[in-house]
Amino acid sequence: MRPQEAVERALALSRTDDCIVIADESSTANLRWAGNTLTTNGVTRSNRLTVIALRATEGGIATGVVSRAAVGADAIEDLVRAAEKVAEGNEPAEDAAPLITRSAAGGGWDDEPTETGIGVFAGFAPALGEAFAAAESADRKLYGFANHMLTSSFLGTSAGLRLRHDQPTGLLEVNAKGGGSSAWAGVGTRDFTDVDVPRLTGDLARRLDWGRRRVELPAGRYETILPPSAVADLMIYLYWSAGAQDAHDGRTVFSAPGGGTRVGDKLASLPVRLWSDPRAAGMESAPFVVAHASSRESSVFDNGLELTATDWIADGTLKALTQTRRSAEVTGLPVTPGIDNLMLAGPESSSASLEDMVARTERGLLLTCLWYIREVDPQRLLLTGLTRDGVYLVENGEVVGEVNNFRFNESPVDLLSRLTEVGATEPTLPREWSDYFTRAAMAPVRVPDFNMSTVSQAS
Repeated sequence: MRPQEAVERALALSRTDDCIVIADESSTANLRWAGNTLTTNGVTRSNRLTVIALRATEGGIATGVVSRAAVGADAIEDLVRAAEKVAEGNEPAEDAAPLITRSAAGGGWDDEPTETGIGVFAGFAPALGEAFAAAESADRKLYGFANHMLTSSFLGTSAGLRLRHDQPTGLLEVNAKGGGSSAWAGVGTRDFTDVDVPRLTGDLARRLDWGRRRVELPAGRYETILPPSAVADLMIYLYWSAGAQDAHDGRTVFSAPGGGTRVGDKLASLPVRLWSDPRAAGMESAPFVVAHASSRESSVFDNGLELTATDWIADGTLKALTQTRRSAEVTGLPVTPGIDNLMLAGPESSSASLEDMVARTERGLLLTCLWYIREVDPQRLLLTGLTRDGVYLVENGEVVGEVNNFRFNESPVDLLSRLTEVGATEPTLPREWSDYFTRAAMAPVRVPDFNMSTVSQAS
């Protein structure tokens, strides 16, 4: 059964006052390699049907959400009834709002779902093979994987909405090992046609060369250059923590001391911009809300709500927090739902590359990436985590060796207030959050006193 037909059948079977149905059809292609040798490749397909039953009850509207994979035509009614049963047992939803009835986003309802296949790697694979050969001749080993997913989502409601979005999501991660060192590089992509394998592997080779000299450093605060990937991991956590409802309730770093939120407060020492745009070139994402369940930051009632470019921070000032139509009524702020990409840029004059920033460094550290990031204090958004796959000492504008790893303690909000330089924005892949968030473009940044709280034995 076509996903559009499954949506229509589920809506026709609904007995509650209103109903929302989302059908997701996904296909995935992947390559994996180890020790300069391709190990596995394959293609998988999956589908999932989500039914959201809305039942008018005393005091509001109760919701029931049930989602199942591989639902055949004969199992749709059972899924609808299960959602209705959940709704019968629930109290009125706090996020209740009228269903969206019109949207100009998401055409192509009647078209077949799009699919990926191993052919997506047609241009990438030969370049990868050449990289294997070059690494082998230089006594280096490459490990990693490439993954491409294409998901077609079909959203239908009893209010007459019919929307569809096709989302390609690709990522590449490569580890290089040699001479006792390890280096990492990653990139997000829509179709692998923009992946520059020689550039990635050339950078990895250079980092392994840097690692031939080892320098032990103690814990402390160091002038530190964070590359785009490390910045992405910190800014994504900030973004995930920027819920307007939680801020209004006094739970987060974005809560105002006397009540309400900090929207309008100056956060950054430089006029940086942090924003999302569903139509950003190369990082396009769903132009309307697709909510499979409600949370503090999203609402099933907002399904189909059109999304537009949103500044979260502009000129260094907090401009918006993620929220639903319902939370916007509570906070008195504009409706600004979350969007599935994130970008950070400095002033218009910020054109420095990572290499330019290194060349201007008298003494400091250059990171590769961060991992095992965990929250310590939500009121300050204090995070802890580890450096990984290369921390390098820079002296007089040159990298002079690799140093030991550290555990860090930093708040991305406080970090923004201490920036002394922001470089040029470029597409990047977060190391820690790549399983959840791949559409990011970040600038490298300089921090004069990044807190390396302890030395780590992690490699």
